[in-house]
Amino acid sequence: MRRYLSLYAACIRFSTLRALEFRLDFFFRVLMDTLWYAMHMAFFALLYRHTALLGGWDEAQVRIFAASLFVLDALHMTFFSNNLWWFPTFVNRGDLDYHLVRPVSSLFFLSVRDVAMNSALNLLMALGILAWAVAGSPQSFPAAQAAAYVLALALGAVLHYALMMLFLVPVFWLTGSSGLRDMYWVLDRFVGRPDGLWTGWVRRLLTTVLPLALVVSWPVRVLVEPEPWPWLLELAAATGGALLVLALAWRAGLRAYGSASS
Repeated sequence: MRRYLSLYAACIRFSTLRALEFRLDFFFRVLMDTLWYAMHMAFFALLYRHTALLGGWDEAQVRIFAASLFVLDALHMTFFSNNLWWFPTFVNRGDLDYHLVRPVSSLFFLSVRDVAMNSALNLLMALGILAWAVAGSPQSFPAAQAAAYVLALALGAVLHYALMMLFLVPVFWLTGSSGLRDMYWVLDRFVGRPDGLWTGWVRRLLTTVLPLALVVSWPVRVLVEPEPWPWLLELAAATGGALLVLALAWRAGLRAYGSASS
């Protein structure tokens, strides 16, 4: 464990130095996410001019949902996005060989090697919006429930990573994965809507087979529902299951991988 923590700390140091070299990219990332935050909040505010509840939640609760979405998105962009973007290229070009010979888990290293420090300010902005949304809510949140919410946010971020990675792993057998990646980004829109909007087979699909509805909605339910623990346990089980499936798919993919020298 100490070796992995030291490796991750080195990745953060290297990524920070590299981010400081491209300050214009840093500026545009901040501007892009600021506009996205504003448009998203305006979208929900417009809806609440015509209804009192959305998916069973009032406006204050949906503000917390939107802020939680911003935090999860910033976590993904900071810690996972760049790595997942380059993974199919590494497989197709044979660059994966360099990572397979390292004395650490190849899945771990490929998932965390590049930390987008130029998105770190966006994470601070998202946390600020979350603090504003929670402070403006008429509900009171006990300390234990707030701590469970923080844990649930972390689980949601890992679940989101695992689900996206599962859509990319088929690159081991296919010539490319851009189609699957694009399909995931289409499905990912379900993450940005409260789960109460979905009913019937769509809800069953999004909470079991492809649990995208859990990524943001379940952490928010942990915070706003009177009984948070069933939601937290279900989210933990879904995250553990997704990671297990990913580990099995990764091993199968490595067995099918031909490497650059084949």
